[in-house]
Amino acid sequence: MEQYAVRGGVHLVGEVEIGGAKNAALGILAGALMADEIVEIENVPDLSDTNIMIDALKSLGAYVEKVDRHTVRINGSTVTSSVLDNDGIKKIRGSYYFAGALLGKYHEAEVALPGGCNIGSRPVDQHIKGFRALGADVEIEHGCLVCSAKKLEGSHIYLDVVSVGATINVMLASVLADGQTYIENAAKEPHVVDVANFLNSMGASIKGAGTDVIRIKGVSKLHGAHYSIIPDQIEAGTFMLAAAITKGDVLIKNVIPKHLESITSKLKEIGCDVNEEDDTIRVMASRPFRHTQVKTLPYPGFPTDMQPQIVVALGLAEGTSIVTESIFENRFRYVDELTRLGANIRVEGNTAIIEGVSKYTGANIVAPDLRAGAALVVAGLAAEGVTVVDDIFYVERGYEDFVEKLRNLGADIEKIESPRDLQKFRLHAV
Repeated sequence: MEQYAVRGGVHLVGEVEIGGAKNAALGILAGALMADEIVEIENVPDLSDTNIMIDALKSLGAYVEKVDRHTVRINGSTVTSSVLDNDGIKKIRGSYYFAGALLGKYHEAEVALPGGCNIGSRPVDQHIKGFRALGADVEIEHGCLVCSAKKLEGSHIYLDVVSVGATINVMLASVLADGQTYIENAAKEPHVVDVANFLNSMGASIKGAGTDVIRIKGVSKLHGAHYSIIPDQIEAGTFMLAAAITKGDVLIKNVIPKHLESITSKLKEIGCDVNEEDDTIRVMASRPFRHTQVKTLPYPGFPTDMQPQIVVALGLAEGTSIVTESIFENRFRYVDELTRLGANIRVEGNTAIIEGVSKYTGANIVAPDLRAGAALVVAGLAAEGVTVVDDIFYVERGYEDFVEKLRNLGADIEKIESPRDLQKFRLHAV
């Protein structure tokens, strides 16, 4: 079984380049099949999740050409099936975007219900509500979302909760529908805007993405396009926190600073120096961290996907910090692992009460999900001694070349496959 072996105590220093946004790529790859012409997508992150989506496109019959590691050409004119039910697609959350894309284009879809990280309830009821409002019959049968419609007609849809997935899925389903669609209480996340911009580049008519009301005027067809995916907000945030937690000095390149404002604000609050330029952010940390309070909220609030990383930092802060998770109920599952490293954290319901400690110490720990896994790796970088992280497949779902990027900043980290590898790692010194 593959693991990460991490020797802590190194200050991360240098430059790191951020890749394309995973969460945008999932919606964009699904939407690409809606055109019967070549759609070329650049800055696609090379991750297990995106590769599963690309394999799914092939299984539907779409033409798919990987031009290079981060560029894909897709043509939906050769799609022969609207059924997607395989083991790979069940493992990722973004699989449900094929339901919206296939329903929008072919008026039918049968897509296996998605998996992803076990961080709490993520029902598809708002997706179903949106599809039905457009005129589709939708049922869950044999573990699949089964949708069909004689025709799709624009509608006024109010989402009961702010849902990124439902917002994107309803956009996909409605761009080829007759008439106007309004999505109220829409999610405002950067990747929602990116999917909307991508669809517009193909000839869709979407206005208001990034606000809480999105207006979509149906068009008769979508055409080919050339599009580049935005940088990944969460990868950037993770490296920002990694720089802070290791008391380093890191220039993070290829970012959109506006997307990171909530993270930047908290880093400054706890005592870091953060400098922004047009497409870079530099994070420097040398002083002891101050305690603070954090509450996760939909964008532009503090992202739930950055909650484990900020908790790792606050675990080393002076005084008592409080972090409230308002999005997912299971997002503190990693706390038991962090306490193995010496953190002093008490979880009460959706709140973590963090008493800062002077240091972490290395231990054997397990990544319970994608973002917490990355946060635990970063905690290992700040810990005395060696930390071994299991279940690293979670981390590799969302971070391209994670080990290589950290090593380029000076981290002492290796991917290992056996007890012998671990023994060699323990014996070698930096």
